[in-house]
Amino acid sequence: MLGKKSIISGVSIITLILWLVSIWWGWMPSAYDVKIKTTETAQINNHQAVSGYTTVSTLIDVTEWLINKPGGFIANDMTPPGIFMDNMPAFEFGVLEQSRDLALAMRLNFSRSQSQSTGDKDLETAQSKLNISHKSWQLPSAENEYSDAIKALKRYRTRLISTENSDAQFYTRADNLGAWLRDVEKRLGSISQELSASVGYDRFDTALSGDPTAKQSTASAAELEVKTSWWKIDDVFYESRGSTWAILHFLKAVEIDFADVLEKKNAQASLKQIIRDLESTQDTVWSPMVLNGNGFGLLANHSLVMANYVSRANAALIDLRILLEQG
Repeated sequence: MLGKKSIISGVSIITLILWLVSIWWGWMPSAYDVKIKTTETAQINNHQAVSGYTTVSTLIDVTEWLINKPGGFIANDMTPPGIFMDNMPAFEFGVLEQSRDLALAMRLNFSRSQSQSTGDKDLETAQSKLNISHKSWQLPSAENEYSDAIKALKRYRTRLISTENSDAQFYTRADNLGAWLRDVEKRLGSISQELSASVGYDRFDTALSGDPTAKQSTASAAELEVKTSWWKIDDVFYESRGSTWAILHFLKAVEIDFADVLEKKNAQASLKQIIRDLESTQDTVWSPMVLNGNGFGLLANHSLVMANYVSRANAALIDLRILLEQG
């Protein structure tokens, strides 16, 4: 029979090992140089980069990170230490949301010449596969579906560079880019609101403002109190970091693929500033926990700092989108 001390020692060792593994699995990714990474990918695969190649490759890279990083995809883990982790799963979900949005934009806009054109089968597969619940762990598991999405994106990329087959296209037009940026605006606006709700605030209902004929399904209060639960503060923070990490790399890819469009609109500097603001959202968090100080109190509020960078990026993104839509 094992003694009481032996059992306690064994449990302590197992707990320490799981804790160390959780730290390793929970290590947040750094931003990388999209241009260098895409060049390396093209050289390894003997590809000739064409319009859209960088954007597609970046979506593949970001999605591959989700399932190939240390610990793999953690959000659907049912065993320790993954089941006890929350920061990395929140980060993963933020990345996944933006990957889904870009895959949808590629399916509906970037790959189509006009509204009456047919969709690309591989992009349809990729977009649908990415939309499986991130919590799914049984058949089909989220990892397997996301892996299938990556395979479909790679097939599309291979067809994209083919000189013998022109059915796969990526159109770098200002209207296509503007349509995706409009979706990114909504995401960043939502992220900013959720981060700001860390301290709670009263907000007037402005849903119908500006349109006297507008209606809504059911009545709502004229003034609302918006506040994130204390238990969800860190989840919202890390989901926001995941979202901005993904958007940051997608915008870097767009900067390359849509260079001619941006140059024509004299919008390169505007996009560079947005990228710089989003890079600030990825600065190291030196505190062992996400602090939630109130306003100008003694303690920092990491959510409000993040909201500041996100709001600045969103405001600049709106200006950029309007500039692209102008003739």
